[in-house]
Amino acid sequence: FNMKQKWSMRVFVSTAMLAALAGVLMSMEFSIPMMPMFYKIDFSDVPSVIALFAFGPLSAIVVEIIKVLIKLITVGSNTAYVGEFANLIGIVLYIVPIWFIFQKMKYTKKAARVSLAVSLPVRIAVSCCINAFITLPLYAKAINLPLNQVIQTVAKMNPSITNLFTFIVLATVPFNLIKVGLNYIIGYILYDRLAAVHIFERRFSDDKKLQGPDQA
Repeated sequence: FNMKQKWSMRVFVSTAMLAALAGVLMSMEFSIPMMPMFYKIDFSDVPSVIALFAFGPLSAIVVEIIKVLIKLITVGSNTAYVGEFANLIGIVLYIVPIWFIFQKMKYTKKAARVSLAVSLPVRIAVSCCINAFITLPLYAKAINLPLNQVIQTVAKMNPSITNLFTFIVLATVPFNLIKVGLNYIIGYILYDRLAAVHIFERRFSDDKKLQGPDQA
């Protein structure tokens, strides 16, 4: 093997390991109080955040796709596959803005933090639209219930939810803020710590002259 082949093999193996970890983490989902039963918290975005900063967007996309397949094969779906569909849509919602800003700001640690901070509200806003017009109607259809009845079921856990608008404001927004925010923070901290002990090569620093990361 030449140097490029060796690097490609290391990226391939590392991506596969991160994808397997993400699949396990996605299967270990749990509910939180006052939220719909089909809204589950998991930490499966943490490995893809690490893959994104360590190896680039292709690696992160592969991790996201494989984790969904692993979860479906090992556990199945408790949302009639709507949750998994939403996860696949979410790939573009966070990888593209994070990577775009990360590149524009020259791969610094500040760039990593800013890209995650900008991606959070973008991802939440688009997730609200997807939930309102795609995933919620699909979920209602999958379980053979009118959308209003699905919302009424959720209202039993949170009486403040009375219609689709209040569902989005009081359920979708806070849920995504908690889930995505935790995944971003943990992913950033873990990557920084793992790079510090050379488990992953450090790809960002405060040095503005740092060269960009290699692509997977």
